[in-house]
Amino acid sequence: MQFDLKNFLQNAKTAYKTQFSVTFSEDEFGDFRVLQPAECTFTAEPTEEGAAMSLHVQAQVEGECARCLAPVTESYDFTREYLVRMRDLDDPDFELPMDAEGCLDVRELVYQELIFEVPRVLLCSPDCLGLCPICGKKKADGCTCRPAENSAPVDNFTKEVL
Repeated sequence: MQFDLKNFLQNAKTAYKTQFSVTFSEDEFGDFRVLQPAECTFTAEPTEEGAAMSLHVQAQVEGECARCLAPVTESYDFTREYLVRMRDLDDPDFELPMDAEGCLDVRELVYQELIFEVPRVLLCSPDCLGLCPICGKKKADGCTCRPAENSAPVDNFTKEVL
């Protein structure tokens, strides 16, 4: 979805609002997936300085727990606010996804905000114990493995046996 931000900044007299869904099933997010369409609302309101914009996103992500590899499904519901002035469009460091004609790529903006919102490490719970390094089973499922009594501790800095 494209929003003609440059035209809006130059000519808008009334607010703009749209609701839409974005499908990300083919997009790469690293350690998580967005399988259902994200539900979004985008608004832009003219101000004396430029435009006050708001993006509201509701999305459900799926991935694996970084500690025990169990499936994780989390819902995210967040809003981002932006204030854009006409001079921002000429700034080479302007961070919103714009093309040379001054159109904002709202779909790309939703993608970027999801990347920032979802933690890089998903956990099934904050106190997940992970997997047993001996048998590979989930520690929370009652793994009773014990490290060998005669194994020497390892110095994590030099990786030498003490």
